[in-house]
Formats: sequence, structure tokens, C-alpha cells
Amino acid sequence: MNELLDPRPQASASMSEGSPHNRGPQRFPTTHWSLVGRAAGRADVGAGKVALAELVRIYLPALRAHLIGPMGIDRDRAEDLLQGFLADKVLEQNMIAAADPGRGKFRTFLLTALERFVIDAHRRESAAKRAPRGKMLDVEEFAHRAATHHNPSHAFDRAWAGEVLNEVTRRMRAECQQSDRAHLWGIFEARMLLPIIDGAEPPSHESLAARHSLPSAAHSANALTSAKRLFTRTFRAVVAEYARDEAEVDGEIRELWEIFSRPAA
Repeated sequence: MNELLDPRPQASASMSEGSPHNRGPQRFPTTHWSLVGRAAGRADVGAGKVALAELVRIYLPALRAHLIGPMGIDRDRAEDLLQGFLADKVLEQNMIAAADPGRGKFRTFLLTALERFVIDAHRRESAAKRAPRGKMLDVEEFAHRAATHHNPSHAFDRAWAGEVLNEVTRRMRAECQQSDRAHLWGIFEARMLLPIIDGAEPPSHESLAARHSLPSAAHSANALTSAKRLFTRTFRAVVAEYARDEAEVDGEIRELWEIFSRPAA
């Protein structure tokens, strides 16, 4: 169980909490629904465990953010519930086998299952007249939400979008370094990424040209244009790894940009 869920909260993937490329080389799977299939399979236990651990790594920050944020559960209690959800539903009952790409996004499937698990846990504890540690939730509100197809919370969406952005920027930075174009990453980070994440003031192209030993401000501006193209291409490649088809890729990209544009809660 420990290899699936480290009880220590990880650094948030939120757009407002630090530079995403500092989180280290954590990769998205190359074929997302294939990963779900391997995680659900019983034939190859070893491969299934590896796939399941990868799925948990990808989705756990968003699930944790939803429990702590809109569901109003304190951090320790949220960790207990996540441990129970993974042990009871994901491992013991092999809930992943019920996931179907034809019925919607995998992350919405996970979120709905988690909410139902939390509601059931709350009702069991209430029936036993044991007060759970920490704040719980308005059970009737979330029971209604979990009974229907609902949109994920802002906290959940933002944490998920942050995971995607982390992977995009990790790949982009690596490609710039490997192709001896580190200045593209440096200019993109200074002019685009840090202003989005930290609200930093974008430096002038004159100062960036001097920083990266470029002949002029125009060269810095041209490098930024190239960096934006690389970011767009990388962004689409990452989303394509977990979307079902091109139409869903387009819709997911639009949705992610809408999430990025919302003010942080």
C-alpha cells in the first residue's frame, strides 16, 4: 500500500505554488487508457501494480485537493480516506476494471467513486456514533452530487491542470536543453511561465537578450515565438496521451485553458 500512496502530502501542482519544472522527472503514460487497462488486469500482477502506482501518482493530487477544498475535510482525515479508498475500492474491489472510456473522463470516474466512498464512510461512522477525526462534510449535498454526473470542483480541476502543466514544461525544458536551445526555455519561462505562476513582471527583451548572449532584443522576441510554438506542440502531445481522440484533445485543451484563466481560490 505504501508504494501507492505516500501519506505525506506532495508539493501541490497548483498554478499558484511554485515553478512546475522543479518537481522532478515524473512522466505521463504514453497510452493512458492502455495504462488503465493494465492497472485493472489480473493476468500480469507485476505489470498491473506498476500501472496502478502510475495512475495513483497522476491523479492523487487532484483527488486530495478535492477532499481538502470543497469537501472541507482536514488534511489528516483526507489522507486516511484516500488510504481507505485505495485499499478498499481500488485494490480489493478492483474498481478500475469498471472504467469505460465511452462513458467519460477517467478522472471524473475516479472523483465520483471517491465521493461515494467518503459519503459511505461518513454514514457508517455516524451510525456507529463515532465522531470522525477532523471536519467532514454536508453529506446530503455531496450524496446528491455523487448520484449524478457532475462537474469536478475548481480545486480538483486546478490540481489536475497543474499536473498537465508540470508535464508539459518538464518535456519542453528537456527538449530545449537537449537541442542546445536552452535560451528558448529561459526566455519562455521569464516572459510567459513565471508571470502566470508567480505573477512576476515579465522582463524586457533587451534584458533577456543580454542574459542569454543574444545579439538584440529582436532575437529574444523571435526566440519567444519559437518557444510558444514548442509549448503548443508539447501541450497537445501530452493531452493526446490521455484523450480518446482528436476531438477530445481539442476540447480538453480548451477546458484546461479555461481552468488556467480562472483566479485561484
